[in-house]
Amino acid sequence: MIPKNSSKLVTKEHIPNLRFSKTETLKTKQKQNLRAHYLRRASQLGNLLKNKVKIYFKNHKDELLHVNTTIWAVTSNFVILKKGVTIPKSSIVYID
Repeated sequence: MIPKNSSKLVTKEHIPNLRFSKTETLKTKQKQNLRAHYLRRASQLGNLLKNKVKIYFKNHKDELLHVNTTIWAVTSNFVILKKGVTIPKSSIVYID
């Protein structure tokens, strides 16, 4: 579990201005698989019920950020939000 009070809220519109690290934030395959499961579930809830989730992710400076948004789609490398805004899956730490 992450200390949620240590993350900074960003708006979805600000995400395209961010830079992301090229390295994977989650080091074990088990955690990466769990992240993929939660992303699929959040995408389904977003498309069916328009539910928002909090996505906790790290930028290129290893700062923990979060955004409250609806996930529209998940690809093999990216999470797609409204208006084509994307977050690299490898930068995502947790979905709440």
